[in-house]
Amino acid sequence: MNMDFSRRVAIVTGAGGGLGRQYALALAARGAKVVVNDLGGTVDGSGFSPAAAQMVVDEIRSAGGDAIASGASVTDFDAMQTMVAEAVDKWGRVDILINNAGVLRDSSFAKMALEDFRLVMDVHLMGAVNCTKAVWDIMRHNSYGRIVMTTSSSGLYGNFGQSGYSAAKMALVGLMQTLSIEGSKYNIHVNSIAPTAFTRMTDGLMPDMEKLLTPESVVPAMLVLAHETAPTRTILCAGAGTFEAAHITMTDGMHIGADVDAPERLAGLLAQVMDRTGSTVPLAAIEQGRNEIEKASAAIRR
Repeated sequence: MNMDFSRRVAIVTGAGGGLGRQYALALAARGAKVVVNDLGGTVDGSGFSPAAAQMVVDEIRSAGGDAIASGASVTDFDAMQTMVAEAVDKWGRVDILINNAGVLRDSSFAKMALEDFRLVMDVHLMGAVNCTKAVWDIMRHNSYGRIVMTTSSSGLYGNFGQSGYSAAKMALVGLMQTLSIEGSKYNIHVNSIAPTAFTRMTDGLMPDMEKLLTPESVVPAMLVLAHETAPTRTILCAGAGTFEAAHITMTDGMHIGADVDAPERLAGLLAQVMDRTGSTVPLAAIEQGRNEIEKASAAIRR
């Protein structure tokens, strides 16, 4: 199957360099019309320059593709609405949104300033919310949409010195979970990508890995999640040309009750409660409650 995007209009945030640039170039090379969004700031989110986004647009156009630049901040919802409106005015639709923009303000939690924590949350989480909200009604109206959130192994599994970044990246998975449910009847598929790549944001963190952990090696996962054949509610991990899937699972658990000695019995049986044998991937929040009620009801019948 040839992954063709020639009928699609895509928005890629944080596309002035690194992963975002490769995403924009790859989508354009396969026929998509692309909005290249990038504030043009530094890794910590300071500064502004429209040059970064325009340079990628120039690359796309010189290769025969079609693209426009946006230097708006994803933290500004009105600016995101304007960016989406410009894409619709030019091309008539928006089909794909790659929420890739981000900043780093790494520090141990003890030393982290709360304003840095808020900034990271605002760019990663609220930036994705702003962009997604700006395209949501268009995608619902067209009964088509592909949205990719950028999560991280730091969010999925934790990483020292990245409490704000980890919190934001895991929050994006929660956003994906619910939007995939709400978007299903409108053919809006929402997925997440957890990339490992050597970019400005990882410089110094992964020495001597540049040759393997290239942004280009993550691109196949993005294309799969953005294509019309994409799954939904999937977390793909990608790095160095290797791909994995991450799942949020629930163990089968056991009924213990809520008597006065329940805390002590739970503590004694915690290993069994945490046993991952027979664990499942719930399709909706209600499945946790259903499992709990079923086990409680079975205990009453005994």
